[in-house]
Amino acid sequence: MSSGISEAERIARLRLARSDTVGPVTFRDLLQHMPSAVEALEALPALASRGGRKNALRIPSSAEAEREIKATEALGARLIVVGEKSFPSRLATLDPPPPVISVMGEAHLLERKSIAMVGSRNASAAGAKIAATIARDLNERGFVVVSGLARGIDAAAHRASLSGGTIGVVGGGLDVVYPEENRALQKEIGTRGALVSEMPPGTRPQARHFPRRNRIISGLSLAVVVVEAAMRSGSLITARFALEQGRDVLAVPGSPLDPRASGSNSLIKQGAALVENADDIIAALDSPVARQLFEPEPFTFAAATTRTPEPDAATRKRIISALGPTPIMVDEIVRQTGLSVPTVRIVLLELDLAGRLHRDTGDRVSLLPEDYA
Repeated sequence: MSSGISEAERIARLRLARSDTVGPVTFRDLLQHMPSAVEALEALPALASRGGRKNALRIPSSAEAEREIKATEALGARLIVVGEKSFPSRLATLDPPPPVISVMGEAHLLERKSIAMVGSRNASAAGAKIAATIARDLNERGFVVVSGLARGIDAAAHRASLSGGTIGVVGGGLDVVYPEENRALQKEIGTRGALVSEMPPGTRPQARHFPRRNRIISGLSLAVVVVEAAMRSGSLITARFALEQGRDVLAVPGSPLDPRASGSNSLIKQGAALVENADDIIAALDSPVARQLFEPEPFTFAAATTRTPEPDAATRKRIISALGPTPIMVDEIVRQTGLSVPTVRIVLLELDLAGRLHRDTGDRVSLLPEDYA
């Protein structure tokens, strides 16, 4: 069966995704600017140089990409790049989708209707029990449970949904266990459920990896349920991603005396649906707005048929002058400069590859000092 793209393009997309300074947004913009990932790789050094990069951009070789694929397969997993037919359809609805993921275990679970459950690592006994009960009941009603394999609420939800379908999204490589106390659980999910990672095998999880993990957790799901979350927690980051992705955010209320419930209670005050059990969650999903989420439309990830003309020095200067240390919407840069969206995005792409652009949520960008590159 055809994967949807050639093997050369598959290798090129993996190399592109693993290149310096290329994140999901940059990857998307490169493929919308270039006819193929093969040509995007060839253009990377020149684009980064025009953006002001001083040192050479590291681009993995084809041999390195092939070694990563073989290392993934040696784990009993499969590496999938965006554009392949086997790429999960719900992740393909994201803008931008993750460029590459690896999946171990029952990959078909990624196509079933799923609910994410996230919450405190330092969960109360009551919170863990509620999470387990809801997860088990969601399984019985045909839903797969998605979480991040952290201790506390995540682990409780995974354990309760092992027999009915669970997906664990990890912040490191599929062969790296974090936290160590979940070693047996992660192994069992890799056999009976599905494990998903954006990182190459052997990657130790770092703080910067977890927002990308959280984005996949919400992206795979129709809704995110928050059970016990402090005001500054990864669970609230997952909830924010869910809202950006058009997913529902639901929260289980907790005691106002317990700081572990301050974030989830705050979500309810801000409009998240208050839920206490699986029936409440299904009722929330049955609303007219939520029903639209059951048939997600894939993001149009078509490569360009022609390249955007290279901006001249004056055009590049106008765009850079519109940037500063304060994040600004890309649409506002287009409005202020009067330039076309493709022209603005290609200059932002150059700055990003040079390490001079910071991308914030909501398609906002800011300029880093030139000596940062």
